[in-house]
Amino acid sequence: MNFTLHQLKVFITIVENKSITKAAIELNMTQPAASIQLKNFQDQFDIPLSEIIGRQFYVTDFGKEIYQIAEEILNKTETIQYKTEAFKGLLSGKLKISVVSTGNYVMPYFLNGFLKKHPKVELVLDVSNKTTVIKDLEKNLVDFSLVTVIPNHLDLEELPIMDNHLVLVASKENKIIAQKSKDTSIFNKIPLIFREEGSGTRHTMQLFFKQEKIAPKIKVELTSNEAIKQAVIADIGVSIVSLLSIKNELLQNELKIIPAKGLPLKSVWKLIYLKKKALSPVAKAFLEYVATEKENVYKNYFNWMDKIKY
Repeated sequence: MNFTLHQLKVFITIVENKSITKAAIELNMTQPAASIQLKNFQDQFDIPLSEIIGRQFYVTDFGKEIYQIAEEILNKTETIQYKTEAFKGLLSGKLKISVVSTGNYVMPYFLNGFLKKHPKVELVLDVSNKTTVIKDLEKNLVDFSLVTVIPNHLDLEELPIMDNHLVLVASKENKIIAQKSKDTSIFNKIPLIFREEGSGTRHTMQLFFKQEKIAPKIKVELTSNEAIKQAVIADIGVSIVSLLSIKNELLQNELKIIPAKGLPLKSVWKLIYLKKKALSPVAKAFLEYVATEKENVYKNYFNWMDKIKY
């Protein structure tokens, strides 16, 4: 056999699109050129890989097995490429990541070491609310997204990174004293500051209130974590925020954590990406870096959270 990597790529793309025409568009080829590459690849096998019935493209059982092997070959080839480039310090290209607002307190610490190791990598980081972040991922505009709430309508791969704790906070001037008990009436009495609709933090809060049958009094709705912190410091109300986001405010004694039943709310930060996405060498290198270094990153930058008493 004497097939090329390009032929493997064409075959894989046609199988995934179930159409020669759609595959040609994705690969920036003409339809006849894609057909020729497919024919040249199939001619090397005595058993058909595909068939066309009517105008519909079908993959044979044998073709499905070859497809899986072809994917493995391309993945291994790309791995060799990026590991060679990384070893030489030549890894380059764009790394595109979208993170939910609170994730901005997490992601920079995972990027720091990676970007120092690969100085030729160009970072594109977008910070927005959960709804926008998921839309960008769905449209294949980014390599990865960092979230705590996983969408159910997408076929995703995920890499858990670290825990996320949501706590009730108030101004140091606030006189509220809540004890952990069966009584959750405190949430019906105190004015709460919420994130906007579409925020992952708000989504988690609403699930908690629904589960506990609480009808919270929403006093203010704001669109950023920083705005919420400033409003709480000014004693406009209290809020449920990620512990990650208030490290400095706790150290400076501007905010205090109010203990309450059911808190902290716990979730997990996850790096997610589309299961069928062909990751670039840069994206693969970053994924491998995060998987390898996540425990060290937590130990170096986030272990202060383990000392917090709720």
